[in-house]
Amino acid sequence: MIMALKEVGSHDAMLRILDEKKKNYILLYKKGSETSDCSYKNIELAAAKAKSINIAAADVTTVRDIHPKYSVTSAPSLLVFEGKRFTKIIKGCNEEDYYKGLFEESLYSAAVADGEEKPQKRVTVYSTPSCSWCNTLKTHLKKNGVRFRDIDVSKDQKAAEAMVARSGQQGVPQTDINGEIIIGFDKNRINTLLGIH
Repeated sequence: MIMALKEVGSHDAMLRILDEKKKNYILLYKKGSETSDCSYKNIELAAAKAKSINIAAADVTTVRDIHPKYSVTSAPSLLVFEGKRFTKIIKGCNEEDYYKGLFEESLYSAAVADGEEKPQKRVTVYSTPSCSWCNTLKTHLKKNGVRFRDIDVSKDQKAAEAMVARSGQQGVPQTDINGEIIIGFDKNRINTLLGIH
């Protein structure tokens, strides 16, 4: 049985449940709308697999004071907070795997932040949810304790254009390690640049 998302009834109620130490997610949806129902269901499934996620939902037909504060004009929209700081909006219905990746990434970042901090190169992975090599690459980085920024180029047109301009290639994954671009999952080169043994 899947846990239903926590429902919040107002902006004040939402602010009260934001956890200072974590990423928080608030889904603004419209019950009965096909895209909203799709989004709600996929987020529910993804959240069930990522246990310690702080996520709640608000139906915009009854909760009227959240979306104006964050300039949200369409439902579904997933609001993302770092602690109590609002960081971004993810619009529309995405695949369960997309949300799973989003939630796992925030859990992974939190786990690293709690541990010993050692200087690390700046790592950005350009990927798409349907790319199996992208997932292999990200799993490899996580397993070796490498923090990275994951950019889904299927959702971010500007980032996709910047990636192609930099590398001359459209394929993913592409990894930017301190400005050096690696096309595909070139494990040896990635390990060398990041000092993974």
